[in-house]
Amino acid sequence: MKTLDERLKIVEKHVNDEEITIMIIGLGSVGTYLLDFLVSKNDPAIKIVVVGRNQEKMQSDVNIVRVAGLIREVNKSQIIVEAGVDLNDIASIEKAISKYSPDFIVNSSRAYPGLKYGSISWSNVRAYGIWTPLSIRFTKNIMEACDNADTDAVVINTSYSDAVIPWLRSAGKAYPDFGSGNLNHLIPRMKFAVADILGVDDFWNVDFNFAAAHFHDVVISKEGQTEGVELPLKIYYKGEEKDIPHDEIFSRCSISMPVDQKRNMMNASSNYRIISAVIDAIRTGENQKVFAPGVFGHIGGYPVIIGYKDGNISAWIDESIFTFDEMDKANRESLALDGVEDIRDATLIYTDDLICKVDKAFGVDLPKEVKYDDIEKTAEFLIDEIITPQLNK
Repeated sequence: MKTLDERLKIVEKHVNDEEITIMIIGLGSVGTYLLDFLVSKNDPAIKIVVVGRNQEKMQSDVNIVRVAGLIREVNKSQIIVEAGVDLNDIASIEKAISKYSPDFIVNSSRAYPGLKYGSISWSNVRAYGIWTPLSIRFTKNIMEACDNADTDAVVINTSYSDAVIPWLRSAGKAYPDFGSGNLNHLIPRMKFAVADILGVDDFWNVDFNFAAAHFHDVVISKEGQTEGVELPLKIYYKGEEKDIPHDEIFSRCSISMPVDQKRNMMNASSNYRIISAVIDAIRTGENQKVFAPGVFGHIGGYPVIIGYKDGNISAWIDESIFTFDEMDKANRESLALDGVEDIRDATLIYTDDLICKVDKAFGVDLPKEVKYDDIEKTAEFLIDEIITPQLNK
């Protein structure tokens, strides 16, 4: 695949020509929410292609989004359904990508649809990293198809990007440019908390420089604490730095939320924000700030700037406050608490702590290492030995 900057240059031309194609692969709850959000942009320059296997189901979901959008009088985008695409069949994915030449590809697929993996793992082993082989299963196929098609698209991944994207990169494979969700779910809670502490209503004027991985999104959101890890965080209100104890902010982030698929509204919003940031940076020439897990193949989540450097559209990790090494250290600590000791040489390495917890909770021997070539086998193992027995209890 071309470099991200090379692909952004092509996307820039299409944005300026008012011909933007967004491909959503997998129209589950994340994909359907995202489709609805994109339709609500009411932007006639945007064409949306939804990709999956089931024509009838996808068309039904598209129909309700189109009708609901027109009720709100925000339905200027063309929507195309591309059915018959099997995510186990790389050639069929490649064919769809080549057919539409999208500017953005969002992978919102799941290897085990309809299940929130965390509903099993958090209460039993307190670590989501166990599911990494499942999370990467379709992502690796989609990225191989992107590579084969030599796509010009900016690629966004929705499934556990903190570990999935680095695993692909470590294996020398094509990998998504951005991850969505995770860190993004925590940032708004923190904005609400800071505004509450400062006694102001304009929470949109709160900003952060912050890095953290998936585990800390979960533990802070659920319990309002960091498990003793010091996370790199600076707080700003209207551009002025504020000295607020971090623990006070995090303690206020534990707010009630749905535990069903309505939660995927947040992940879809994260995808929407990344897409909008690229388009807005090109249209306005102003830098856009996002937070993204797995960005550029790095472990964990980072602040990212999308904008112009030396006259060229680009994207980069914001190191204006914290160095990459400082953020990387915190992210690796966070990922270890999520059960992933390291990702290197195309291999996912689980922590000994997770292996012990899995044995105690499920009576299953989790392998210490998962080689890239063993992803399919390990994904099936997780389904057969953990998910299926838990769902049948």
